Amino acid sequence: MNKAMHWRALTTLDLPAVETIAAAVHPHFPEDTTIFAERQRLYPDGTRLLEVDGAPAGYVFSHPWHFQTLPPLNSLLGAIPADADTYYLHDLALLPAARGTGAAAMIVGDILRHARSAGFATMSLVAVNGSLPFWHKHGFRAQTVPELAEKLASYEDAARFMVKPLG
Repeated sequence: MNKAMHWRALTTLDLPAVETIAAAVHPHFPEDTTIFAERQRLYPDGTRLLEVDGAPAGYVFSHPWHFQTLPPLNSLLGAIPADADTYYLHDLALLPAARGTGAAAMIVGDILRHARSAGFATMSLVAVNGSLPFWHKHGFRAQTVPELAEKLASYEDAARFMVKPLG
């Protein structure tokens, strides 16, 4: 039987569900609820919640940022830079029940369209948890940026900075 699923705007009322999903999907990359709350407040257009059969099953947080820089894990942004020159995908997390449903590809497509319509030339992210092949399939390519080595290592040894041109 097919599951009913849809992505919708994420609200502050969804933050407890986000925290639960994050703990299950990214136990080695903990972030405080204040981090998610700030990103939702600063750039609500870049936040979505996935519901499967009416229950929260995933989320995405994304926002404009500076190219070839990374916001430190579990730290507040303060503001979205006025001179942002890339669209940064901070986190995409799906519970096991949502994997293999096409939900991830759906939201990646939506975010790419949003970033293009906002005028960004690139979209960037950090691939963790063995997600490099997924992002590669969506046109992202790993870039070696020596200045990012220390920050990437703070995620995990296999973390990779990835970029997709949007032109």
